[in-house]
Amino acid sequence: FGAALVSSLLGYVLFDAVDGGAGRWASGRTRWADLKSTLVFAAFTYGFSPVLKTLTEAISTDTIYAMSALMLLGHLIFFDYGANAAIVSSTLSLNMAIFASVCLASRLPRSLHAFVMVTFAMQIFALWPMLQKKLKAQTPRCYVGVTVLFALAALVGLATVSSVGAVLFASLLLAISCLCPYCLIRLQLLKDNIHGPWDEAEIKEDLSRFLM
Repeated sequence: FGAALVSSLLGYVLFDAVDGGAGRWASGRTRWADLKSTLVFAAFTYGFSPVLKTLTEAISTDTIYAMSALMLLGHLIFFDYGANAAIVSSTLSLNMAIFASVCLASRLPRSLHAFVMVTFAMQIFALWPMLQKKLKAQTPRCYVGVTVLFALAALVGLATVSSVGAVLFASLLLAISCLCPYCLIRLQLLKDNIHGPWDEAEIKEDLSRFLM
């Protein structure tokens, strides 16, 4: 929780420093309002953490894991990666991620653990994408550096839990970020247009005289 709090403070400072506070000035939101919102969220989450801890006691652990995996997969599918597509839904993606986090938090040993889990989930799934979008729009180089640093931190954290999972995660990152784009670019060289009688008819006669 302490590490997440420090990283959130750094991200908050970076969020304002990227555009010199222009976005905050345009929205009319003050730092005091942000602090109050943070304290209210933390207080409510901490107060309801015993409820979250016992929310799914009647559901088997295997079902919780299956639901969480399904919800997180849906989060990846509906997440806004910057593409203008009908399937993109930031609200649905965030709700699915938070639902999965609440399900997983209900299997932790103490209420304090559930509180930290839900708080950390909000930081990862709600606050981090906002910072990403601003960095991508204002400073693309910084965006790439922060994204790489974030991926390495996730990889190191996963390695402390499962070395096999870390290897699979690293392979997936390399495949999606490097191998697939490389294959797509290479396949463009083999692209060709085949013409035949199935093409639409083209009028080659000069019809300008009919426009006089």
